[in-house]
Amino acid sequence: MGMSFPDSFLWGAATSSYQIEGAVQEDGRGESVWDRFCHTLPHKIAGQDTGDIACDHYHRYREDVALMRELGLRAYRFSIAWPRILPEGIGRLNPAGLSFYERLVDELLQTNIKPFATLYHWDLPQVLQDRGGWLNPASVEWFAEYADRVSRQLGDRVCGWITHNEPWIVAFVGHFYGSHPPGLTDLKAAYQAAHHLLLAHGAAVPILRRNAPRAEVGISLNLNPIYPASDSLEDQEAVRRQDDFLNRWFLDPLFKGAYPDDMVTLLQEWLPRINLTDVQTAAAPLDFLGVNYYIRNVVAFEESELPLQVRHVPQEHAAATAMGWEIFPQGLTDLLVRLKQEYAPAAIYITENGAAFDDPLPQNGVVEDPQRIAFLEVHLTAVAKALAQGVPVKGYFVWSLTDNFEWTHGYEKRFGIVYVDPLTRDRVPKRSAHFYRQVITGSAVP
Repeated sequence: MGMSFPDSFLWGAATSSYQIEGAVQEDGRGESVWDRFCHTLPHKIAGQDTGDIACDHYHRYREDVALMRELGLRAYRFSIAWPRILPEGIGRLNPAGLSFYERLVDELLQTNIKPFATLYHWDLPQVLQDRGGWLNPASVEWFAEYADRVSRQLGDRVCGWITHNEPWIVAFVGHFYGSHPPGLTDLKAAYQAAHHLLLAHGAAVPILRRNAPRAEVGISLNLNPIYPASDSLEDQEAVRRQDDFLNRWFLDPLFKGAYPDDMVTLLQEWLPRINLTDVQTAAAPLDFLGVNYYIRNVVAFEESELPLQVRHVPQEHAAATAMGWEIFPQGLTDLLVRLKQEYAPAAIYITENGAAFDDPLPQNGVVEDPQRIAFLEVHLTAVAKALAQGVPVKGYFVWSLTDNFEWTHGYEKRFGIVYVDPLTRDRVPKRSAHFYRQVITGSAVP
């Protein structure tokens, strides 16, 4: 099946502040949890890398916007570094930090590229983490103040606002699996953080609507379609529990104002002492749901001390990315159709989709990355299939514009459609960037 998209379809690329900006100690920026994590637990980061310099986007943003223009991008999704705006997390505003984002947004608008700003892409001010971070109920008020201060200044220019990026990762990878800040391994803490993240989203939405009445407001979730390893009843029930854990724990509050009942019952002894009904405030009406799709889950039943009783079943002979993630574009179509049927969002943007591969070094001014081109082609076709079934997908943001600091993978995993030299920070568009430009202009329809 070929790709067919409406003329109004919004083609973009995505990045995040800590992964690309650098300049972590310039112009009054405060310390973030990722600064502290990288420098105090370097063994957790491949190559003991940090985001201290990253892609040096803070100094080279005009060059990057020029690249976006060359690629024909119509939108750019970036994130705002909370500690660059409020170095103490709350209170004192840092005009120099805010000025950077004003310059970036103005540069985008002058190039006819729509700015989509994510308020929180994981770089919590360390000073707030020292006060408990997302485990502190006051985090809801902290985030609301931050959202207010930023949107008062940028609300007249930013076209789309995203409250959180992948709050599941913040809550569970940071507080249960321990491989992201703050590095905890406490399931109760993870659910407490998740609860406050949802409440913070609910508190921020009306603020964004007030300060940016012409902008779209949404949230981006990492969502995985779940499939059973067999037709057995036990495996089917494992699918339901895994779906509750990964997807419905955030989707249900956002669209139904409540946590899934079956999961609440299952988790009784694991849930912290919080008022679960408070999550109804998370159901503030959304203009769009952002979907970040990378991988599906295939699961089977397995007895365990933990409540899920689920085992992941690897697909050993399937094509995979350099991350070891199975390439399964049908999962994106299935996910989008399911979201339309069960949650009926007003609109959906694919706010992240992309792949890391072991790309060769540039030759003659280009990086040949045929695997990434093939990945993009099959996933864009998957989006087109969902559109043909009436799913209101309004745009697609490839992850990522540039190779960057890929969290605990350091600079070893490269998702960019633009290569960044690790020494000079020079940019070289990959063959996939040229392919994406052709898709945007309508000349690469297979």
